[in-house]
Amino acid sequence: MALSTGIFSTFLCVKTAPLRSSPFRRVSPQPANLRMVRAVTSATAASSEPSATKTREPRGIMKPRPVSPEMQDVVGEPVIPRTQALKRIWAYIKEHDLQDPQDKKVIICDEKLKKIFAGKDRVGFLEIAKLIGPHFL
Repeated sequence: MALSTGIFSTFLCVKTAPLRSSPFRRVSPQPANLRMVRAVTSATAASSEPSATKTREPRGIMKPRPVSPEMQDVVGEPVIPRTQALKRIWAYIKEHDLQDPQDKKVIICDEKLKKIFAGKDRVGFLEIAKLIGPHFL
């Protein structure tokens, strides 16, 4: 009870910033000399330990996975993370100028991309991530 009363009285005793009569002046709702205190939790204490400086293994879409031979022709590597594969596919598309000139969101597939994109001639850019999924083994 004494602690809560002490905190309550601290807030009551703090002098607030004087209000200005100018309508253009912003007034902060917090008292002028109120200080914020950061509580040390177990998560912040654990991160400051030297054992927490190890890098963790990539998970999910960042984890390198083997790819099919068709995908390997485009991305150039047998094992690659999904994020990097998508970047390399976009680099291949831009390098070979395979975007539709009227609608840049549509990709015109050449023979290598048709193997990856289920034989489609044209693919929307939002479909790419879905169509490359089966090529990760």
